[in-house]
Amino acid sequence: MDLAIKKQLFIVGGATSGLGKAIANELLKEGASIIAIARGEEQLLDLHKQTPEQVEILAGDLSKPEILNQLISLVGDRQIHGIVVNAGGPPAKTVLETTLKDWDDAYQLLLRWKIALVQAFIPKMTTYGYGRIVFIESVAVKQPIENLVLSNSLRLAVVGMVKTLSQEIAGSGITLNILGPGSHDTPAINRLYQKKSAQTGRSFEEVKAASIRQLPAGMLGNPADFASLAVWLLSPMSRSVTGQTITVDGGTVKGTFG
Repeated sequence: MDLAIKKQLFIVGGATSGLGKAIANELLKEGASIIAIARGEEQLLDLHKQTPEQVEILAGDLSKPEILNQLISLVGDRQIHGIVVNAGGPPAKTVLETTLKDWDDAYQLLLRWKIALVQAFIPKMTTYGYGRIVFIESVAVKQPIENLVLSNSLRLAVVGMVKTLSQEIAGSGITLNILGPGSHDTPAINRLYQKKSAQTGRSFEEVKAASIRQLPAGMLGNPADFASLAVWLLSPMSRSVTGQTITVDGGTVKGTFG
């Protein structure tokens, strides 16, 4: 299927690892251009070398205002067709293990910079009457995950913001949607296995195997499969889909509206 995004320009957060990397690769396969953002400059340079005519890079943490300002300067007056809002999560902790600083840090990491990002780029998209923004959050927005209270809580705030904004700008040609990944075969899932291993005294491998057995689908998700849905949401084909939270979780969410 031709998604009609060839030569369009996308911003991709967390572009060198896990789901962000998978989405970046899928966009490049479709002939799109990307501004790849990640903290690791070496990995960004490797990505740039693969398809230098399609990839621009920015090394840094988008939760930092100075990096957002650099991104705005890099884009300049060019049209941005879509943004993948994606970054790492907070540490795995129970409620009673957290400190108030943990909550302050989680606000910065999971919510504040995303608001700053959309406030910076939606006016630019509005001038063109077109834009696609996809937030990569977590299945935790529909079913809390053990030992991830910070993520369970602050990502729900992102859902509230995105849903509200999607209604405020409905009819502008700009859509905003959320993807909530469950357990996927990426480095990010390992922090949960490590936390559970520390709590139970079982080995990392035992915890991982037991966790996979509990998944209704019986397997970890494939990042490339996830990316195919994300890229469709970033395309003109998704014009009627906005304000939605779609979980990609192998059947983990038990609720009717999962």
